[in-house]
Amino acid sequence: MLSLVDVSAAYGDTRVLHGVSFTVEEGDFFGILGANGAGKTTILRAVSGLHPPSVSGAISFLGQDLLAAPAHRRPELGIGLVPEGRRMFSSLSVRDSLLMGAYGRGRAWQSRNLARVLDLFPELADRQDQPTGSMSGGQQQMVALGRALMCQPRLLLLDEPSLGLAPVVVQRVFELLLELHRTGDLTMILVEQNATEVFPLLTRGCVIARGRVAAAGTRDELAGSDAVRQAYFGTA
Repeated sequence: MLSLVDVSAAYGDTRVLHGVSFTVEEGDFFGILGANGAGKTTILRAVSGLHPPSVSGAISFLGQDLLAAPAHRRPELGIGLVPEGRRMFSSLSVRDSLLMGAYGRGRAWQSRNLARVLDLFPELADRQDQPTGSMSGGQQQMVALGRALMCQPRLLLLDEPSLGLAPVVVQRVFELLLELHRTGDLTMILVEQNATEVFPLLTRGCVIARGRVAAAGTRDELAGSDAVRQAYFGTA
């Protein structure tokens, strides 16, 4: 479904990714693991189109050249993004925040997908007029996830969905993601520092260290990899 070949990226003169290559198969729950600052978020930004045009190499999605597609077209291709920190417009209502995920679509599309998302998140259905800025972190994460699902993606990118959430809420979010993966015909790529919580969810993944792929494989292969211990604890 998704292929990265020799992808490099920089912020100004600072190169962050160095020849990253991996593939994601349809139906994967793919984890991108690694310590803070390893380049994980930059990978998602390159795939979603949010990174400045300093990306080199090749990124293809369902056989299409993603680097040739502007960011606003990538949701139309079937790519949804839940960004790090949720990135809410705090004054917008829940309903308007969700509808942003279907911006540019017809009213029938918006209505159909809004009903589907609210069915997935009944708690939001009762809060459609509430400003997102007045909600808890867990509720805002539901809005961010629902907003990404509004484009009816085939590939869902999730950047640190546990960030800033209480442990009980983190568990709920991960359970919801697992259920969506099982029943929603979704391929997922999850960037996460919390390796302990993430491993049971994954089918495959890779470890990023200093902007390079240090290891890649199935969940079991990564669980026994020295690269995981090195990335998180500085020791093999």
